[in-house]
Amino acid sequence: MLDFPVVDKEIAGIAPDFRAISILVDANGTKKGRVDPNILLSACDYVCSGGPEWRDAHLASWGDVYSRFGAKPNRTPCSAQALKRRVEKDGCIPSINPVVDLYNAVSLRFAVPVGGENFDAYVGSPRLTVADGTEPFDTFANGDAIVESPSKGEVIWRDDVGATCRRWNWRQGTRTRLETVGGRMWFILESLATMPEEALEEAGKMLVSGLIELAPGCEVYKQKISQWT
Repeated sequence: MLDFPVVDKEIAGIAPDFRAISILVDANGTKKGRVDPNILLSACDYVCSGGPEWRDAHLASWGDVYSRFGAKPNRTPCSAQALKRRVEKDGCIPSINPVVDLYNAVSLRFAVPVGGENFDAYVGSPRLTVADGTEPFDTFANGDAIVESPSKGEVIWRDDVGATCRRWNWRQGTRTRLETVGGRMWFILESLATMPEEALEEAGKMLVSGLIELAPGCEVYKQKISQWT
């Protein structure tokens, strides 16, 4: 069992039905592989066809959760909602790199927020918590690197240095951003009760399968998060 991530008890009052799958991948010394180059396009087509059937209910539940900690889901939606909107607007989303394309495809196909992080850039364990408003968050604005802070009371992911993702899973920070396949990579798939539990498991399996294709010989450590620490 992994000793992370840590989910603070305050989160239970905001999303009592929150559950997730945490996946750590050690790709040190692995060979370079490849994933199906059509995986992202296929997922976009699936969204355009209306799938999956629980999508709207699940994304609406995330909107309710965002409202509970003071965020405006129409303005700053969860990551899965943001991807869906881009697909509905443009028909597809652009390729970024193989590993990001993979977890974006999983997110679209299962209507679930998926985060991918460079675990070697973390200081201490990932923690889902409520911000006090002083945590530094590295990001970009108008093309320039800046450091901002989350709002007090905002749900964030963080490590011992500062925030790594704002408004739960809305915006990822640059310090721990995953840009290549290699080293230690950490992924989190986040769901609520309106997503079938078996669908969350299938999403995790799709992600693990793709990661093994991208980094043959990698070591994968998978854990379900459903208890408050």
